[in-house]
Amino acid sequence: MPREAPLLIVDVDEVVVERDLAAGLLACPRCVGVLARWGWARERVLRCAGGDLVLRPRRARCRGCAATHVLLSEQGLLRRRDEVAVIGAALVEMVGAGRGHRPVAARVGLPASTVRGWRRAFAGGAQEIRAHFTRWGHALDPSLGRVGPAGDVAADALEAIAVAARAWVLRFGSRPLWVLVCVLSGGVLLCNTSCPFPAAGAAVRVRV
Repeated sequence: MPREAPLLIVDVDEVVVERDLAAGLLACPRCVGVLARWGWARERVLRCAGGDLVLRPRRARCRGCAATHVLLSEQGLLRRRDEVAVIGAALVEMVGAGRGHRPVAARVGLPASTVRGWRRAFAGGAQEIRAHFTRWGHALDPSLGRVGPAGDVAADALEAIAVAARAWVLRFGSRPLWVLVCVLSGGVLLCNTSCPFPAAGAAVRVRV
């Protein structure tokens, strides 16, 4: 049996994903070997600001180490039903602006318990998130100085995300903020510690 390995974040366009797999352009996050098609994962519905998006993630198998991977769309996070941009905007309101989860939930049209869960997950992993995106900031911009505190640990994590995103933009050009966050976190931004972040500076599949 092939070994199960972490997921890989890819383009939301299935045509692009299939083309990249056929051309051998997707690398295994475990050993950087070439990935090949390996069936499909379970279909999922991603709730987006513009309406539901039905996704059937491609699976791939490394030709080198035989690990298998789920290729997750850059619009979504692991184990979350909502688009990363919706989640991110809500986190900015709650963590950055201090709004309560109930008015934020009313704005996005989702249950208050769902939005409260995002905030709790982000706060619970804030130390790891801050450290991870600080490492990414320095990997993208070696001249970057110390990332100063922004308030409590959750606010510091949000600031580290902003710093890493600015470093990306300065190096590669504009890219949607929360798509970058999804990619640089390996899709596990709001997961618990059983889903470790990928190493900062590791090869990731991002259009530049």
